[in-house]
This record gives sequence, C-alpha cells and structure tokens, in this order.
Amino acid sequence: MQTINNLQLLSGLGLSKKDQANYSTVASTFSLRHEIIETPQFTEAIREIARRHRRGVEANVAEGMLLVAQTGSGKTTVLEYYASKFPAVRTAAGMKIPVVRVTTPAAPSVKMLAETILLAMGDPAAASGNTTVKTNRIVHLFKSCGVELLMIDEFQHFVDGRRTAECRKVTDWVKTLIDSLRIPVILSGLPRSILVLNSNPQMRRRFGAPLYLSPFSFYDSKNKLEFRGVLNALQSSLPIECIDLSEPNMARRFYFATHGLMDYIIKILDDVVSRCGAEGKVRIELADLANSFRRAIWTGAPDELNPFSGMRTFRLLNKPFEPFDVWDDINQYFGEVKQKHTRKFS
Repeated sequence: MQTINNLQLLSGLGLSKKDQANYSTVASTFSLRHEIIETPQFTEAIREIARRHRRGVEANVAEGMLLVAQTGSGKTTVLEYYASKFPAVRTAAGMKIPVVRVTTPAAPSVKMLAETILLAMGDPAAASGNTTVKTNRIVHLFKSCGVELLMIDEFQHFVDGRRTAECRKVTDWVKTLIDSLRIPVILSGLPRSILVLNSNPQMRRRFGAPLYLSPFSFYDSKNKLEFRGVLNALQSSLPIECIDLSEPNMARRFYFATHGLMDYIIKILDDVVSRCGAEGKVRIELADLANSFRRAIWTGAPDELNPFSGMRTFRLLNKPFEPFDVWDDINQYFGEVKQKHTRKFS
C-alpha cells in the first residue's frame, strides 16, 4: 500500500485520486479528543490526585478531594486519564483494581450510587439488596480487589432539582463509606457540587478546599501566552495546513468563541478538519472557522457575534440564548474568594 507522507498531506499537491481519497479519510477520522494537552491546570489536578493516592497507599491516610470545573473544562478527562494509568489486572490471587471511577446517575439516590459503584466493580448482583447490603458488598469487593482510590464524577447531580434531603443522605453515606474503606475519595463535578459538601460540616472538613480546574483566561500577558501555547500545541496535531491559530488576534477570536473551554476548542477544530478534508481543501482559513463555529457552537450565530466573522468588539457570549448564558460561577459559593475568570475584560 502506498504511503502518503506528511508533506503530501499538508500541501495536497500531486495526489492521485486514490491518494486524495486517503487524504479525505485521514481528515474524516481525525479527532483531537485522542490527544492529551498537559496544561498547567491539567497537570496540577493530576498531581493533586496522585498525592492523595500515594498518601493513601503509603501512609494509610484517607484524604478526600473535590475537583470542580465548568462543563467542557476537562475534569472528566482528568479522571479518565488518571484511571487509565492504573488498569485492572487479573493476578493469581484474583482481580486487582487499583482505581475505581464512576459517574453519578442523573437522578441519583444513595442506593443508585452504591449500585453504580458495584457495577463498576463487575458485580453481577449489583442491583440486589438494600443500601446496607450494597454498602457491605462494596466494602468487601474493594478490600478483596485491593482498590486504592475511588473517583465519583458529576457529583452535582445530588443538588440538581433541589434534592436537599437526598443531598444530606449521600454526604452521610459517603462519609461512612470513607470510614469503612479507608482509602482516598475524589469527588468531581460542576462548582455547585460545593453545596453538597457545605450541607455537611464533617464532609466539608474531610475534603477541605475544592480544587478549581479553571477555564483558560485572556486577561493578562501570562494568561494570553498560556492560551496561545495551547492553540499552538493543538495546531501541531492537525493533519491539514492551517492559518496560525496562536497568532494574538486569532487566539483572541478563539477565546471569545469558546469562553476558554477546551471542549469547545476541540469541537471547532474537529469540525473544521473533518469538513475541509471532505471538501478536498488543503488549508483551513478564517471563513472555515467561522462556519465551524456555527456548526459546533452556535447554530445561526449572526455575523456580528461570530468571533471568526464580523465581530468587531469582542465580548463573552454569555447573554440570554447565547452559547455561554449558563455559567456556574464558583464565586457564589465562597463569598470573598475571587477567581480570574470573573474579572471584566478590559
């Protein structure tokens, strides 16, 4: 089979019809979701999880952590990446499962969360028994499988819909589970997950101050350089030639198009690569990004509010019915705590 080299892919010159088809296939199957960009925020979150994991193993300290982030900031990617480094293995003594990662059900109860954990352990009888029975099975399976760390994602579901009673029940249950397991527990969710811990002083004390995986910002030189570095790293992975994404004005466009959220950056770039590949284009231009913004972020966005099109005065798209009108502001849970993303852009 003939191999298409990188220069041919990037230039699009001298390709046969067969090679053009292969070129289109490369673009259509490409996704930045297979890439891990180790940003400072990502690295800090991994380091903090690893520290608690290590203390649990080496010092038998069951220290908890609450990781909070906006939707699209990469908190689930952090948990998935960390868990992937500690896969389950079958040994002569049985299954060894160092890290268990679960997602809180959308309309949860303590019983449902316990069942979700049992399912993650591969328990065929996960649905059987009451909460006490399920909890006892969790403790037994965790100890027999050598579980060292438990991760519970989307923890904000316990405060969604004003589930106050269930919120208190789950914090009591998690506290009891931690006491029984004696391993670190990482909770993760939107900033309003803080309300779950605030409802129970003992839990709040066990988990301490939450770690905020903040979106990228664009408010000073350091923030801008960091964001441009991320865009440069992403561009280096693209299989198609592209205008300079890390150029200052282009970085500004990307920030206001995505509110600094990695998921939205990837949505735009994945879409533009796929579309340009399917159309046989060999270079991504500004107009292509404008179209991808409409497809991936805001269908029907007017030109004057499209950062890649006619927008002249850049602003966050957070007014009613705009892409980022729902923002779980972390400041509301802390009073005096200030976060960079809440500052007004000047």
